[in-house]
Amino acid sequence: MATYREIQKLVKAQGNFVPKTCWIAHVKSDFGLTDRIASTRLVQNDRRYPCPAHRRPAIEAALAHFNMIQS
Repeated sequence: MATYREIQKLVKAQGNFVPKTCWIAHVKSDFGLTDRIASTRLVQNDRRYPCPAHRRPAIEAALAHFNMIQS
């Protein structure tokens, strides 16, 4: 499984932006790749910074590149 930094580097190279780690966590959780909810999250069912819809395809492509999800 790729680290958040590896995913950020790949997205930066391919998509010309660096995704926030919380965006990556949001996309990973939508695919069931996270085990738990972060202990620092203030409201358990609400995301402070959800992944914007226009950034999501680049993050999903990076996850598929690392064989974490099926494209």
